[in-house]
Amino acid sequence: MQHGRAAPHDRPLGRALVWLRRDLRTDDHAALYHALTGARQVWCAFVFDRTILDTLPRADRRVEFIRDSLAAVDAALAALAQSHGVDGAGLIVRHGVAVQELPRLAAELGVQAVYANHDDDPYALERDAQVRGALAAEGVALHTSKDHVVFERSEVMTQAGGPFSVFTPYKSAWLRRLEPYYVKAYPVERHAAALAPRPEAMRSSVPRLSDIDFEPTNLHELKLPTGAAGARDLLADFLERIDDYADTRDFPAVKGPSYLSMHLRFGTVSIRRLAREAWERMQGGSRGAEVWLSELVWRDFYHQVLHHHPHVAGHAFKREYDAIRWEHGKHADAHFAAWCEGRTGYPLVDAAMHQINQTGYMHNRLRMVVASFLTKDLGLDWRRGEAYFATHLNDFDLAANNGGWQWAASTGCDAQPYFRIFNPVAQSEKFDPQGKFIRRYLPQLATLPDKLIHAPWLARPVDLAAAGIEIGRDYPMPVVQHDVARTKTLARYAAVKAAR
Repeated sequence: MQHGRAAPHDRPLGRALVWLRRDLRTDDHAALYHALTGARQVWCAFVFDRTILDTLPRADRRVEFIRDSLAAVDAALAALAQSHGVDGAGLIVRHGVAVQELPRLAAELGVQAVYANHDDDPYALERDAQVRGALAAEGVALHTSKDHVVFERSEVMTQAGGPFSVFTPYKSAWLRRLEPYYVKAYPVERHAAALAPRPEAMRSSVPRLSDIDFEPTNLHELKLPTGAAGARDLLADFLERIDDYADTRDFPAVKGPSYLSMHLRFGTVSIRRLAREAWERMQGGSRGAEVWLSELVWRDFYHQVLHHHPHVAGHAFKREYDAIRWEHGKHADAHFAAWCEGRTGYPLVDAAMHQINQTGYMHNRLRMVVASFLTKDLGLDWRRGEAYFATHLNDFDLAANNGGWQWAASTGCDAQPYFRIFNPVAQSEKFDPQGKFIRRYLPQLATLPDKLIHAPWLARPVDLAAAGIEIGRDYPMPVVQHDVARTKTLARYAAVKAAR
C-alpha cells in the first residue's frame, strides 16, 4: 500500500482511466489513488455490463442501488475536481459488454493505463483476463489493486504456506498480521488535481433505469440508503450501538446488525474504514466491536476460500459430499416451492422467506435457519438455495453466499458438523421469543399468544379458535416433521461418510 505523495511532474503516465466495478465511492479507493498518483490526467468510468444485466429480472434492487450510487460518484468526482480548480470532471458511464466497452473507451481517451480493483469472482477473473489482453494489444496496461477485503488471496497463510480451511486459526493469523498500515485510508482527495475534464461527448448524466432497460423497485419505499452518504449514515448509526452487537445480533426483531452488507458488496464504503473502526473499539474493550470484527474476518476468509478453491462455485468444498443423494422429483420440487414462497408451516422459516422476498434482505441468523431447513429438513441440494439467494439478496456476494450455504449444508470449509441440525421451532423460541418478527411477516398468525406462535399446528383447537385461525386454511400444516426429517438427514450424510 503506497501512500506517498507524487507531484504532477513526477507522474510517469500522461493519461489513465479508473474502471469502477464493486467499489462505488471516491474516498479511500485504492485504484483511484494509484491512478491519481501515477498519471497527470485521470478519468473514471463504469460499464453497465450486459453480460451480467441480461441474466437479471427487469426490476432488480441491486441495479437501482448501483445506478443511484453512481450518480453520487459522479457528483463526488465533480466536487473533488472543482476543489482543485478543475471543471467538467465526472463519471463516464457506458452500457454494453464490458470486454468491448472498456478497451474502446480506453482508446477514445488515449490512456496509457487502466486502473481497477481486484474482483475474484470467476466471471470477473475471466472478464478481466480478456480486457487485459485487449488493452495489451493496444499498448495499454491494466493495473489492479486490493480494495475489497483487508487481506486477500495468499496474504494470510498457514505456517506450512498453504491456505487455511478452518476459520479459528485463520482468524488468529489474520489478527496477528493486522496493524494500522493495513487499514489506513488512501488519501484520494490530496491528489484529485489529476482528475481531468470529460470530453464534451462524454458529459452526459448517469443513465436512468429505463435507459438500461430496467424498472424501478421498492428500494426507496424500503428506505434503503444508497451511495457513500448512505453508507456513512448507516455506519454512524451502528457505531452508537456497536457495543451491544454481541448481545443483539442474533435476534431478528431487534435492531442489532450494521445493515452495511449491501454497501460492502458494492463498495460504497471502504472495508478498511469498517475494520479500523471495529479494531480500535475492540482494543478499547468493546465486546460488540470484537464480534463484529470477527464477522468481517469471516468475509475475508470466504474470499480466500474462493480464491484457492474455485471449485466451490458449483461443487462441495469437501468433494466427497458431491455424492450426497438429495431429494429430487415432483415431491422435492413442491417442497422447494413451499420454501421459496414461505409456506413450509414453520413460522420462523416462512417469515424469513417473506422477508427476503419482500425486501431483498434476510437477517444473518435466519439465513442459517432457512439454509439448514432446506438442506436438512427438506433434504434438498444446497445449490438450489444458493441460487435463490443469489437472485434475491440485495447484498449477494458469491464468496460469502457460497460459504454460508456450504457451512449450513456441512459440505464446506469449517462447516457445522452434518449431525448438527437446527430445530426450526427451538430456533424460533430462542431468537424470536415473543414472535415479533413472525408477526411482522406473517400477520395471519398475529393473534396467537407468544407460546403458540412458534408451532401453531401443536396448539389446542380451542386456542386456535380463540385466535380465529384454522390450520390448513389460514396457515399451512408443516410440510415435513422435523424429527422424521432429521433421521433421514443423518442417514443421508452417514451413507457418504461410510462410502469413503
